[in-house]
Amino acid sequence: MPLLIGDLRAQSFDGELSVIVLDDNSSDGTFAAARRAADGDPRISVASNGASPAPGWTGKAAACFALADLAYKDVHHPGIIAFIDADVRLSADAIAAAVGALRDHDAALVCPWPDQKTGSIAEHLVQPLLSYSWMSTLFVPLANRSSRPSLAVACGQFLMFDSQIYRDIGGHKSVASSATEDLDLARAVRRNGHRSILISGAGFVSCRMYESWAELRAGYTRWLWSSLGGRTGTAITLSAVALMYAVPPAAAVLGSGRTRRLGLAGYGAAVVARLCAEKFESNCRPDGLTGILRSFGVACAHPISTAMFMALVVDSRLRRARNDLSWKGRALNAPTMNTAVTTGVAEK
Repeated sequence: MPLLIGDLRAQSFDGELSVIVLDDNSSDGTFAAARRAADGDPRISVASNGASPAPGWTGKAAACFALADLAYKDVHHPGIIAFIDADVRLSADAIAAAVGALRDHDAALVCPWPDQKTGSIAEHLVQPLLSYSWMSTLFVPLANRSSRPSLAVACGQFLMFDSQIYRDIGGHKSVASSATEDLDLARAVRRNGHRSILISGAGFVSCRMYESWAELRAGYTRWLWSSLGGRTGTAITLSAVALMYAVPPAAAVLGSGRTRRLGLAGYGAAVVARLCAEKFESNCRPDGLTGILRSFGVACAHPISTAMFMALVVDSRLRRARNDLSWKGRALNAPTMNTAVTTGVAEK
C-alpha cells in the first residue's frame, strides 16, 4: 500500500487528481502505514472501514462500492473514477496514459492489463496463464471493437471508468455477489451500450499478485469455480485443456512416426503461443540471456502449468461445494450468495 501511494503522489497528470485510500478492516497496520505514506498530501484521504460486507456481497465489491460513495462525496462531479488494487505499481505517467486511452477509444471502461511480476516457481508456471487464457481464445483488437458482452475482457487490478456510466450501470452494487466482478462490470458496460477495452499496461502498470504457493492457491480457488459455467462447463473445459495441452506432449514422448510428429507440432504450437502471450503482456523482450532462457523454460513447461491450472479448478469446485472458500480471513460463501479523476485504492 505505501508503495502505491507513493506512485500516486508522483503522477504527472495535468488534471485534478483526488485519491481515496480505504483500509478495509485489515489487522496489519495498513491504516497507519497509509497515513504515513500520504504524508499530508491534500490530494490523498485515508479512510477506514471496520464493518464486514453485508450478506450477499463479496469483500472486494463492498470495498469498491464504499470507495465510490466516498469519491462522489469528496468530488461533486468526478469525470473519471478508477479502482486500483493495493499491490499494483504505477509509473509516473500511468494515470495520464489510462485517461488518454479512455478518451482516444471513446470508451466507458479501460482496463490496463498489468505486467504480472513473478518470483517463485509456482508463480512462473501459473501466473502467465491469466493472460494466456484469453489471448489464446480472443483476438484482443477485435474484442475491443466488439459490443458483445461475451467478448469483454477486464482486469480488476486497475479499472478506469467514465464516472457517469459507472453510476448508470449501478457500480459495484450491480456485481455485489460476483466472484469475477471485473468481467461482470465490463459486460454491464457493454449491455448498457458503451465500450469497454483492454490495453497492455506494460511499461506503466505492474503487479505481483501472490508471493507464495499458499497465497496463489487461495487467490485462484476463490473464483475459478465461477468461471467455467457449472459442472458441465468445467468438465468440457478441462477435457479440452487436456486434449490440447496434455495429449500432444504425451504423444511426442510415447508415440512414434506420424503420431510423434503431430504431438511435437502440437506441443511446439503451445510453446510458441505462450511466448507470444508473454510478448504482449510485457511489451518487450526478456532482459538478458537469463530472462530469455527463463521465459523459454517456462513456455516449455506449459503442460505442467496446465496441469496445475486443472488441479486448481478442481480444488476450487471442491472448496465451493464444502463452503470452504475464503480470502485473507474472510469466508466467501455467505449463505445468501447464490476531467477530474478520482482514484480509489482498496487494501484487501
